Amino acid sequence: MNTEELHKVAETERQSQARFAHHVHVCMGTGCAALSSAQVEDVLRHEVNQRGLQHSCLVKPVGCPGLCAIAPLVKVETSLALASLVAPVTTAPAQAAQTTVPSPTSSPTSSVIYQKVTAQDAPAIIASLGGQPLERLAYATDTPFFKRQIKIVLGNCGEIDPERIEDYIAHGGYSALLKALSEMTPQQVIETISRSGLRGRGGAGFPTGLKWATVAKSPVPKQALPGWPGSPTKFLICNGDEGDPGAFMDRSVMEGDPHRVLEGMIIAAYGIGASQAYLYVRAEYPLAVKRLKTAIRQTERAGLLGKNIGGTSFNFDIDIRLGAGAFVCGEETALMASIEGNRGTPHPRPPYPAEAGLWGCPTLINNVETFANVAPIIKNGADWFASIGTAKSKGTKVFALVGQVNNTGLIEVPMGITLREIVCDIGGGIPGGKRFKAVQTGGPSGGCIPEALLDMSVDYESLQQAGTIMGSGGMIVMDETTDMVEFARFYMEFCMDESCGKCVPCRVGTTQMHRLLTKIAGGQATPADLAKLEGLCDLVKNTSLCGLGQTAPNPVLSTLRYFRSEYEDKLRT
Repeated sequence: MNTEELHKVAETERQSQARFAHHVHVCMGTGCAALSSAQVEDVLRHEVNQRGLQHSCLVKPVGCPGLCAIAPLVKVETSLALASLVAPVTTAPAQAAQTTVPSPTSSPTSSVIYQKVTAQDAPAIIASLGGQPLERLAYATDTPFFKRQIKIVLGNCGEIDPERIEDYIAHGGYSALLKALSEMTPQQVIETISRSGLRGRGGAGFPTGLKWATVAKSPVPKQALPGWPGSPTKFLICNGDEGDPGAFMDRSVMEGDPHRVLEGMIIAAYGIGASQAYLYVRAEYPLAVKRLKTAIRQTERAGLLGKNIGGTSFNFDIDIRLGAGAFVCGEETALMASIEGNRGTPHPRPPYPAEAGLWGCPTLINNVETFANVAPIIKNGADWFASIGTAKSKGTKVFALVGQVNNTGLIEVPMGITLREIVCDIGGGIPGGKRFKAVQTGGPSGGCIPEALLDMSVDYESLQQAGTIMGSGGMIVMDETTDMVEFARFYMEFCMDESCGKCVPCRVGTTQMHRLLTKIAGGQATPADLAKLEGLCDLVKNTSLCGLGQTAPNPVLSTLRYFRSEYEDKLRT
């Protein structure tokens, strides 16, 4: 598929969808699906057919629109110009006349979101089309939750059918890829990503363009290590092994907009000269895996993946590898070991993957959210992306906002926004009139931020200064009832269980720290035990082999820093 053919597909799809006066979007992400949104979709389609509205009402399954607190969600968008040509639906019989409506060039639309929809509500929703919305189900769309977000990565989630490449193309999909292939050299692609200021969204925040440039200039060895059947090449890995408790950012992107991830991977591969990629996804994400497989097949059939992509000489293949759910496989060397068919344990660096990764070949590793930013940057330019965020933290960040907050869900906000804006405005504050106590970022590798720092900027540097990290995007809110010692103990237990056991500091240190935290939580510890805990934190942090052990003490260190009195109150004197 070349640029002209892509434009034809996009225009055909847009015209096809524009014929419908009413667009009914049903969330089919994992959260809504768990609450029976599939049954809601079935009844909606049945009602449309029964009322003869097949030519005026389009029911579309979409990805997660974000506000999980009110799931399942149904959004109804109505073209005001077309709706005036279609009689309001009341109790029309099955043999109602079918009205073919002309396609508008551009017309204003109205939109309403329905919350906590059940299959029993579906008939009333269809019956209300063209009339007044159902007030008992309607959710206000002018709230800070929607107005304070800037959606780049999540721009299509909740808008497109993730299992139809035509819908993605109609929303501008793959135009960035063909632009890169036809108008840019590989070096220009890397320079654009570098100038945009994009940093890796997997946790460490390493400059993406610098990583790409390193892989691009790394020579391919004359012979790959045993295990790779083909010729030596450069590899690309998309890390979808999202393992932080309470995190579901990458899962939602893969479920709701899989083609955005693939397009970013293909552009990156063109930039660095890779010919083979692996999309590493944990097996606990079956819906994401299903939609990614569908997207890969569709992209191959469209000539946008595989041989001679876009009519050029560029060849690139993507395979999916399922992870067994080991948290340590989020670490890049352990991830590569798993892909190679070995036990997922890390190894010392250097050499770094950019120089000698999979089977000894140069390998680029970025996570799902990082790749999902690539196509918009290529399409809109580096300056556009760099204009969002702070001086050193550009663009937006996707967070899974969970815990003791009213508006739990998936959000995308500009870098530099304050924690108060996220928790109190977008998140809607703390339920039950309770007081905010802390927010944790970065998962097991992160730390807790107290109320006194609620007005701090959310960016890489500010979070690090506060004793935590951005991480992949988990954000857990705690109220005044949270016991911070128990909180730290929970994460230490998680790290202890997930340790691969390869190095002694992590294998033994996390076990001993968990034992001491249990002793403190039970009121059986002494000041000497607390001193020992702090010493262990320092030892494990500075001597562990990989990032799991090196960051495992962070929840303990941050709670000691801001909530030390809760530890001391539990000590025996």
